[in-house]
Amino acid sequence: MDSLITQFSFLILIVLLISFIARLLKQPLIIGYIVAGIIAGPGLFNIIYETALINTFSELGISFLLFLVGLNLSPQVIKEYGKISLITGLGQIIFTSLFGYLICIKLGFSTIISLYISVALTFSSTIIIMKLLSDKDDIEKLYGKISIGFLLVQDLVAILVLMGISSLGQGVVGQVLFTFSRGIILVLLLILFTRYILNRITNFLTSSQEFLFLFVIVWGLGLSFLFRYIGFSMEIGALTAGILLSTTSYNYAIVSKLKVLRDFFIIFFFIFLGSQLTFQEILKFLPQSAILSLFILIGNPLIVMALMGTFRYTKRTGFLAGLTVAQISEFSLILITMGVKIGHIPPDILSLVTFVGVITIGASTYMILYADRIYPILSRYLNIFERKNLIEREVLTKRFGCFLIGYNRTGFDILKSLQKLYSDVLVIDFNPSVIKTLKHRKINCVYGDAEDIELLELLKINRAYMVISTAPDLSTNLLLLKFIREKNKKTVILLTARQISDALILYENGADYVILPHFLGGLYTAQLIEKFKTHRENYVDESDKQIQELMERIVEGQEHPTVEKEIK
Repeated sequence: MDSLITQFSFLILIVLLISFIARLLKQPLIIGYIVAGIIAGPGLFNIIYETALINTFSELGISFLLFLVGLNLSPQVIKEYGKISLITGLGQIIFTSLFGYLICIKLGFSTIISLYISVALTFSSTIIIMKLLSDKDDIEKLYGKISIGFLLVQDLVAILVLMGISSLGQGVVGQVLFTFSRGIILVLLLILFTRYILNRITNFLTSSQEFLFLFVIVWGLGLSFLFRYIGFSMEIGALTAGILLSTTSYNYAIVSKLKVLRDFFIIFFFIFLGSQLTFQEILKFLPQSAILSLFILIGNPLIVMALMGTFRYTKRTGFLAGLTVAQISEFSLILITMGVKIGHIPPDILSLVTFVGVITIGASTYMILYADRIYPILSRYLNIFERKNLIEREVLTKRFGCFLIGYNRTGFDILKSLQKLYSDVLVIDFNPSVIKTLKHRKINCVYGDAEDIELLELLKINRAYMVISTAPDLSTNLLLLKFIREKNKKTVILLTARQISDALILYENGADYVILPHFLGGLYTAQLIEKFKTHRENYVDESDKQIQELMERIVEGQEHPTVEKEIK
């Protein structure tokens, strides 16, 4: 027992130190976990000599991960992202697997190994991409929404593939069909149970947070073992458990409860993968790893750009969306792990794919974070991916002198005032649903991003007499300032910042006024107190006005932004 505790303590310490370095390098912590596994494995310090506990924890980590993935795969989700997400997602899977298979055959792998590797290479990490898009405030942008859409399509395909691989482990066609039949019957029974029984006892389940926590663990692990009993894998049971609960009214509460548990156990899955890597195997597959990694880092984005260009999206949107598939995912590693367990492929293939994962996840992180700097360098070479009559470009016959960049939330009130003062106001927003709402209200608007220089030139924004940006990103606002001030010193420019330091930088670079939303609320409240003092009837009048405005915002689908901190 003492040796096990000592091993566990040293392992956690190594994970902490390596993860700290990964954090400094702005890498996903997944990289740190895998590297920690390499260091603690037999290739170096051989700290993991009691593998049973680590293996058990890694299986629990996979189950909790897939359980939470299932919770976010509500059947209604895909509909929100439109046709382009479905076409791009399926198209990328088809072309990546096809080209990947041909590359693997050329590299000398057998047919079955080539199939496994090529399919594994098609899946990108939804978890990592969601974190990076959130860090960049790009989730609501067009490319962000499309990316999330086709990543969810990938997740659904991955689920089907994992189910197929799990059942193929039976080895006989008749047994496979029998297993599928039992699985379908079980799923139908569970759907009926969830819809007619589970949803009716919601109040009882949520009456105690501790009881809800205990219930979801029993539900997730219980279905995992039940599916394994009838011939599927625990992973498929966990996915199914999550999908069934995704339609309930307490799925968000479940997600918040299980995130910490998932993060703890999934660490050991990646540690276990890393521990299977040795320098001998890395050197053995070094040429193959390099070729496959280049295919993922370059080939996958090119496939997405070609598909999105065909449907008349700009080369910039295609480029940004393409970078989100420039890595492999947790599903890729889980798929290969299942193939090794079943005996379809040798264990060293897991080392190969894990090494490709380390390379692509690490490199693509920097590609996505610095995409706005990379794009201007490559822009002129990407014209081949852009068609005429672009969806995102409109022919504007009228010239505008006042521009509001970003309508939602802060821009809501600003637009009302601008419309009272000027007749040539144009709203620019990167949220397609916002543009649709504004067009319905006959408000002059165009889809766009303040970082898109080509759009700014098209709109001749540097000739405007007033430009107001509610986007809080410092780099975006500095770019906007530079573009306008180079040719126009008279334009009144109002910008937005989150931090005081950012506001001072914007003032230094020529901003006329900087909006700091976090401080405006306190300032406005202080002014109300000075104005109304203790006259309650005045506050009632003010609250009635606010309620009316809030109802207008609800009608337009606005909501206060939420900040979700999550360890990845």
